[in-house]
Amino acid sequence: MALLALITLTYLCYTYAAFVSPRIHYSRIDASSVPSIGISDDVQQSWSMYSPYFAAGTYEAPPDGCLVDQVNQIQRHGARFPTSGAATRIKAALSKLQSVTDSTDSLLEFVEDYTYDLGQDNLVPFGASQSYEAGRVAFERYSWILKGQEPFVRASSGPRVVDSASNWTAGFAAASAHRYNPAVSVILSEAGNDTLDDNMCPAAGDSDPETNAWLATFAPPMTARLNAGAVGANLTDTDTYNLLTLCPFDTVAKERPGDFCAVYEALDAGSAFMYSGDLDKYYGTGYGQPLGPVQGVGYINELLARLTGTAVQDQTQTNSTLDSDPATFPLNRTFYADFSHDNQMAAIFAAMGLFRQSTPLNATNPDPSRTWRNEKMLPFSGRMVVERLSCDGQTHVRVLVNDALMPLEFCGSGDGLCTLDAFVGSQSYARNNGNGDWEQCFE
Repeated sequence: MALLALITLTYLCYTYAAFVSPRIHYSRIDASSVPSIGISDDVQQSWSMYSPYFAAGTYEAPPDGCLVDQVNQIQRHGARFPTSGAATRIKAALSKLQSVTDSTDSLLEFVEDYTYDLGQDNLVPFGASQSYEAGRVAFERYSWILKGQEPFVRASSGPRVVDSASNWTAGFAAASAHRYNPAVSVILSEAGNDTLDDNMCPAAGDSDPETNAWLATFAPPMTARLNAGAVGANLTDTDTYNLLTLCPFDTVAKERPGDFCAVYEALDAGSAFMYSGDLDKYYGTGYGQPLGPVQGVGYINELLARLTGTAVQDQTQTNSTLDSDPATFPLNRTFYADFSHDNQMAAIFAAMGLFRQSTPLNATNPDPSRTWRNEKMLPFSGRMVVERLSCDGQTHVRVLVNDALMPLEFCGSGDGLCTLDAFVGSQSYARNNGNGDWEQCFE
């Protein structure tokens, strides 16, 4: 369906937090589904962290005798334009390619007339619609637990994150026929203590060594093909990667197959591009980064506080002023929704113990049986839901990532159901503030 225009209202960014009304309002005929972008599922899912949301599993109802009584959802922002840094790199690669006066490869004939016209950093309309749809789904699945209470919604202060939260609340409200009208109640400044952004560990490394090693492994034949068809462009492997990203970025921005998708598919880039994303998050803030998981500790401790109805115990990323105030961190709600970034969610997954690898990801030799697969974990609008359940007098916990039930082998039998006590006990890394890793962030 055609996506109608979004009207952006004035947004005020607060230093710590603010009570706000939704930033984006809708004028649309039908918001019942996310629009098609005309690309096969296999190609979309190969875009890794640039993949549009898709369910990684089929939602399973709780076991007989169990009822959900609390929901904690953390969700990545929707599809966006390239970041400012990525945009600079893309334009540099395009400039090289378009400097060639005679293309000898029909695959590149379109480049002469190609115009780069993407914005930077912010949500694209498709990304706004993804978040709206997620709000609608959340209401339909969990509305019965609300009992007259509005969901409590927080967002990290990045504009695309706040916009995603606002669109989610709009979708939730519309699905309820405006019986519920949740607002984004707290915005956590990315310049301060923020459990929804990976901004507080200056000593942490990055994934460049691993992603560069993989680029040097897979990209040379692709770069050679492009340079052979555009003599004089002198593209590097890095240029090739940046040109490949135009397939997802153009597609989600324009809601039709991007011009560079023909190049992406002709170079058979899917599996290589997918693995580059896996390495990026695994060695960026995941298990492969020594100071990666500790960046998710603060959120885990906030989650434990909500699940147990007790005060937050944390000495890492949490904002103690906000978390000690019932107005900005209530403990009596049945539905909590937080909005974040993919890097931070990778840290949270690792801190919790999800998607653990038996061996670290190899930078030059992908393991086809690996469990750390970014497209299933952190697509645009990807989400983790932690359900608290009442089961015949006992309290249990389930965790779902993009609707796939996590086995939680670290606190139960591997069937995805743990007692609350066992789940809390399994989170000793977070409860111990990272076992000394947090202090290393500042060494």
